[in-house]
Amino acid sequence: MHKKFLIIVISTLALTLNALAGTDGELILKKNQPSEIKDCSEKFNRATFAFNQVLDGAIIKPVAIVYKKLPSTLRTGVGNSLDNLSNLITIPNNILQGDFAKAGVNTGRLVLNTTVGIFGIFDVAQHFGLDEYEKEDYGQSLATHGVGPGCYIVLPILGPSTARDTIASIANFTGGDAWYNVTVRNDTQFFSEIDYYSSKVTSGVNFRAKNFNAIENLEKNSLDFYASVKSLYLQDRQQKILNTKRIIETQDDSDWEEIEKN
Repeated sequence: MHKKFLIIVISTLALTLNALAGTDGELILKKNQPSEIKDCSEKFNRATFAFNQVLDGAIIKPVAIVYKKLPSTLRTGVGNSLDNLSNLITIPNNILQGDFAKAGVNTGRLVLNTTVGIFGIFDVAQHFGLDEYEKEDYGQSLATHGVGPGCYIVLPILGPSTARDTIASIANFTGGDAWYNVTVRNDTQFFSEIDYYSSKVTSGVNFRAKNFNAIENLEKNSLDFYASVKSLYLQDRQQKILNTKRIIETQDDSDWEEIEKN
């Protein structure tokens, strides 16, 4: 019951904020530069952003600091395992976008890394010539079919998004995410919903730790941290949709600096 309520709340929030965008919410993404995406409810977004910052300082950042002290081989294994799970969403979206070649490669990676690589801990697929492709999601699939981003939204805990991507993420809870299906929807003796939510929390901590210095430097050097994060997120999102260079998920601060120069 609480899951259905959460889906309804997210849908209502996204649709309400998107309605405030007027016709901009209907523009084709390729005609929308990140700077043109409306921040339809900036006061709400800034308040949510401030809440997320408090949460980050109180919980996420301290945990990330401890996580960073773990052996690099262990953190690499965790990251590999999380990347392997992400293929369960990437593969159907490769198909939805008509990219069957990448769907085949990612399926091969999933099978090899889950079995030989011990649940994805080791990326053995690369040794078989199966190089990793960019992650895909349902928001990106909608974008490739001409659905505009709508309004910029900051979600509690989850962070930056757009109306399109927020609504698209509902697909993950309605059959579009195999990992969610076998853990939460069909609680079995092997997996439970604890496994699903633990993987999401771990993914968040892994991301925070991986980009720890970059995020700290961005906050320190920004006159308006909220505006900087929004700009960075929208540019990164645009590049992911167009399958060009990724920006955010990196341990190299130079990518963040490159955005500020552009």
